[in-house]
Parts: sequence; structure tokens; C-alpha cells
Amino acid sequence: MTLEIDRSVAAALRSHLQKRQGEMLALTRSLVEHESPSGDCDGSRAVVDLLVEAAQSIEGVNSIERIVEAGYGEHLRVCAFSSGADDERSILLLGHTDTVYPRGSLATRLWREEDGRIYAPGIFDMKANCALALEALRACAALRIRPKRRVVLLLTCDEEAGSESGRGIVEEEARRSAAVLVLEPPAPGRRVKTARKGTGIFTMKAEGIAAHAGLEPERGVSAILELARQIERLHKMNDPARGTSVNVGVIQGGTRSNVVAAEASAEIDVRFSTMTEAHRIEDAILGLIPFDPRVQLLVNGHINRPPLERTAAVATLYNHARRVAAMLDFELGEASVGGASDGNFAAAIGATVLDGLGIDGDGAHAAHEHIIVDDIPQRGALLAGLLATL
Repeated sequence: MTLEIDRSVAAALRSHLQKRQGEMLALTRSLVEHESPSGDCDGSRAVVDLLVEAAQSIEGVNSIERIVEAGYGEHLRVCAFSSGADDERSILLLGHTDTVYPRGSLATRLWREEDGRIYAPGIFDMKANCALALEALRACAALRIRPKRRVVLLLTCDEEAGSESGRGIVEEEARRSAAVLVLEPPAPGRRVKTARKGTGIFTMKAEGIAAHAGLEPERGVSAILELARQIERLHKMNDPARGTSVNVGVIQGGTRSNVVAAEASAEIDVRFSTMTEAHRIEDAILGLIPFDPRVQLLVNGHINRPPLERTAAVATLYNHARRVAAMLDFELGEASVGGASDGNFAAAIGATVLDGLGIDGDGAHAAHEHIIVDDIPQRGALLAGLLATL
């Protein structure tokens, strides 16, 4: 059946998720214990094996597709509740299976439950949310709540590495979607993310002239000095009022303390809130010229992820989610954040995106990464409620 959600339906969804919580956490634990850092093909396949097995048991799943990407592993696409119409618009559930943790991390940070939290590498960002997405599909099927639109669950395997292979698939599915629901962790306070900054990645290399620092320093041209001057110039590009930040996070240079450095390099991270600002800052960085004309300055890089901007359509989708949350007796807040996700790519091609729909917790990419167990039924019911009503 197709319906608008009310409190009785919301309560039924939450109750179903509570009853299934043990099974969902068992799958989550298996996903965590199969380590899958970006670029680990074996780990990626192992995680997808587990997700495929779980998806196969859900009524309403129409197709399961494993998309092999050399050097990364496998993306996973699960389609459910399809009417079969060629022009059918979908609800896209978007997430990823890769983590930032190298193999062996689990050996020193075992799955641990304490004070209503579960700690494990990759659980918050975002293996628990991969399991939650399947449980939301299962809840709709079990309660005979047929979503108004086809649902596509797309889990990429290289999001943490910049989505070099996953971006095209994300954009392909986003173009066919009526809404994109991103399974990334929420902002503090369990808030969804209605805006995200875009990101740019640049490298700068200065090539000077080596010389003995004691005998004939005047013959040298220091690449380190040039780089230091450029870093100060880059720092002045920071503009909090525009939402723009420029950070030189890695520097290298020189060979020995008694040699005028012939080479130096830097890695630069850029964040911005609009594409207008993205183009401005990109042009400024790529257009940098050396202070010392004897230095050759090489700057490379590009905009990696466009911003997710809070458009009128995003605001409408958020307000819809607030109404569903109200049926579950909680206030759903919103936030604008500096980090980017694959939701940025979906937004850039014109899709309507609501991000941060994952389980509450903390510590993404950190030693204290965890989820809050009591949030699982409520967050799962919210996700299922959105699928039922969009």
C-alpha cells in the first residue's frame, strides 16, 4: 500500500526496527570485522558479500548488482520496489563501504560495547549505516508499506579516497532520482546536513638552485624561502565571511641543513560554500607566480567536490523529514558542515540532497569512533518513513 505516515505507522516502523536490532548489529559487527580500507579489493569484496547475502533475504528487492572497479574493489547497487516503468524516478540511498583505517586496526581496537555505545573502527562512518539502509528496506517490506518510488541503494567503495571511480555512478543514479538520502553520520545533536562545503586539492612545487650554505650561499636560490612566502600568501586567501578556508597541511623540502634548498613542495586543502567562490579561489591558486623570478613555481590541482548548497528544494526535503521525525516524537535539526561527501556530487548535477541521515555517535576517523545504540530504531524508522512518503 502507499500511504502518508502517521504516528501509528511511525510507531510500527520503530517497533520493527527495535525487534530487528540484534540482527542489524550482528551484520554491522561482521562488516566492521571485515576490514575494507579504500583500495583494498579483498576487503571490499568481503564486505559486499555480506551485504549481498543480507539484501537477498529482503522481500521487494528487484536486483542486486556488483560493479567491479580495478584497484578499488566493488561498488554495490541494490534496487527495490520498482514498478518497472522506464521513466521511473527513484529515491537514492547513498553511502560507502570503504573506511580510512588500514588493515590491522581492529586488532588494537576490538568491537566494544560500553554505556550504550559501540566502539569500532568504521562503525560510525559508516558500516552501521550500510546495515541500517537494508533494515529500512526490510521494514517497509515487512509492514507492507510500499514506497511511492523505486528505491536504489548505492554503496561505493572509494568515497574516503575521493570517489575517483564512484563519482560517475553516483552522478548517473542522482540524475534519475527524485531525492537523494545520504547515509553519512549526522552532525552533533543528531542534525541532518542541508549544506556541505566543497573541496579542492592542490599541490605546489618550488624549484630553486642548490648551493653550499656556508661557502657560497649567494649562488643559491632557496625553494624553501619561496614556499614560505607562498604559504603566507595562501593563508591570506582565507575568508570566513565567504565560507572559504585554505590550509597548507603538508610541506617538504631541502636535503641537508648546509645546502640551500633546491626543491620544496606543499599540499593544499581548500574549502568553499559556493561554486562562484570555488572558481575564484581555484583561479587565484593556479595563477600564483613566484616572488623570486629565478624560482620555477609549479601549481597543480582542481576542485574535487562541488559544494552541497541549501537550495529551496533541499529546504523542502528537510522540512518533509522534520514532519516524519515529528511523528517519531523528536525534533530533527539541521546543520551546515565543512566536510564533503558523495552527496556533493549528487547536488552538483541538480539532485535534491539530504545528508547526515546515519546513526548518531561520534569520532569519525578517530580512535573513539562509536555509535549510540538507542538511536538505531529511531533513525531506521526515520529512513523508512522517508522512503514511504517521498
